[in-house]
Amino acid sequence: MTALIREGVGILRVDNFHLANSRLKDIAISHRGRKITYEEMEEHVQRFAGYLKSLGVKEGDRVALTAPNSPEFIFSFWAVNRIGAVAVPLNLFLTLEEVGYVIRNSGAETLIAHPVILEKAASVDLSTLGLKNVVVLNQDTLKDIYTSEKYTQGSAHLGDECLSAILYTSGTTGKPKGAMLTHKNFYSNVISLTKVTEITRDDNFLCVLPMFHSFAWTVCVLLPLYCGGTVVVLEGFQPSETIRTLVEEKVTFLLGVPPMYAVFLKKAEPEHFKEVRIAVSGGAPLFPELYKAFTNKFSVNFIEGYGLTEASPVVCINPVHGVKKPGSIGLPIPGVSVIIGDEYGNEAPQGEIGEILVKGDNVMQGYYGDEEATKQAFVNGWLRTGDMAWADKDGYIYIVDRKKDLIIVGGFNVYPREIEELLLTHPKIAEVAVVGIKDTLKGEVPKAFIVPVEGESLTAGEVLAFLKGKLAPYKIPRAVEFVESLPKNPAGKIMKKLLKEN
Repeated sequence: MTALIREGVGILRVDNFHLANSRLKDIAISHRGRKITYEEMEEHVQRFAGYLKSLGVKEGDRVALTAPNSPEFIFSFWAVNRIGAVAVPLNLFLTLEEVGYVIRNSGAETLIAHPVILEKAASVDLSTLGLKNVVVLNQDTLKDIYTSEKYTQGSAHLGDECLSAILYTSGTTGKPKGAMLTHKNFYSNVISLTKVTEITRDDNFLCVLPMFHSFAWTVCVLLPLYCGGTVVVLEGFQPSETIRTLVEEKVTFLLGVPPMYAVFLKKAEPEHFKEVRIAVSGGAPLFPELYKAFTNKFSVNFIEGYGLTEASPVVCINPVHGVKKPGSIGLPIPGVSVIIGDEYGNEAPQGEIGEILVKGDNVMQGYYGDEEATKQAFVNGWLRTGDMAWADKDGYIYIVDRKKDLIIVGGFNVYPREIEELLLTHPKIAEVAVVGIKDTLKGEVPKAFIVPVEGESLTAGEVLAFLKGKLAPYKIPRAVEFVESLPKNPAGKIMKKLLKEN
């Protein structure tokens, strides 16, 4: 995990987790029957840090990490930071070519990997990646780390601005870019979240989202551990197993992406959620229809938030207590400034559409080794998010669409999300994505990719008839394609680039 910095001391030190000594026996991590106390967690991280130091890993080195959700992911991430090195978590869904690019681009010379993942990469000559060390998280290595007395290491005394991690973006518009996040970035985001989520030591957080993703890392791992709660770890989202875990582990705080909540709506019953007091949706847009259906079925405080990797990641959230506005990403969290701005970084009039621009201690230093991309990511001191939105009179923000997803039809702006939200009100449509395709006359026109509700049949004619009269003619898709599923990244976002290439 990241050794967040608090007064110059790695926040992993258990005495900085707001825990009195009598609480060190509390459970920090629960994983498939394995219960790890805060005291044990600290000892494991010390040993991992000492082991890495024995391999020659030193302050400032980049260490790549590829493993499914597990206690060892947490220990090794934090151990990297414990000795002042920089963690580079690898997206488990990357191709081998993409993994090679990230390792080379980051300059990582040490790789920590789960044995199952290394088996998949058996055909790759790791020496070509410039690696000096490959740490395999198998039973032999873990036994050595956990039992040898020679592996101990105290906290490195690092400044707030020292790097904790380089998190690579999905690369939907080219090669992945490495967002450089400092200890201060992570720590400030965690502190802001404690002010708006009311977490206690009695909360059990479910971490089923991938830990290599910033949403899971900050909100599912760092936040509960900072507050003295428990992280319940699952390797991935399997509906029946996840629902069973909610009950057996008495999960009180649930973090998910919209497709997960759509599955819960179908397969879970209200009694499965009786211990859940807060459910947060992030990572991708939560359409109002899903919000309404979920809150009608489950007596859960259901809130939508918004963030991006470059902001560590949380920027906005609907209040836990107070007014929640379906379709809105809520209000900026404490310590984070947000405006709806124009291309020059000037604030747009209230109610007008512009780009979400962000400032705060949570905002990244820039993209690793890419000065031009870093320059383009900021305007007038504000971080560009690439998300187009507007704010109402109360300051609640409503995302219209991604800036790059805007479709220009004969000079008219068309925001795919508007079409998608309308199509999702059709009783036979389960999922939809609208993209722009080339047109010789109008430049671009909308095309809809639709996943019908299971067991239902639907025609393009029905779809177009449904939209007629509800949208301006230039907004109505010129083509409709029915598919079994839509491609998504680990955060639940639909990968529209792949649909455009279809």
